[in-house]
Amino acid sequence: MHSILAVDDSASMRQMVAFTLKGAGYNVIEAADGQEALDKARAGNIDLVLTDQNMPRMDGITLVQNLRGLAAYATTPILILTTESGADMKAKGKAAGATGWLVKPFDPGKLLDVVRKVIR
Repeated sequence: MHSILAVDDSASMRQMVAFTLKGAGYNVIEAADGQEALDKARAGNIDLVLTDQNMPRMDGITLVQNLRGLAAYATTPILILTTESGADMKAKGKAAGATGWLVKPFDPGKLLDVVRKVIR
């Protein structure tokens, strides 16, 4: 079973993402911000990271940069799921190493389609 790290400072958003992913058979590990996510990623084997951008302590792009700096996550798919939709922010995400960018609110079916395409 693939493990997905779902990172969002909104508990309700984490619950919606987790419900969608668990329903499709994925193991979901939740984190409330980028720092907690980085700690959990270091402690376990994560197959995909799905992160919000705007969070306290560490934002999504900084999390992507930190994960890409770890050998274990050099090629792990990382998707940013956020309300941010500007081209400049998407470019920053790509430059940091994000695999893709999804805009909230998300469609559960589309989220699962993207996850299936990028997860190994």
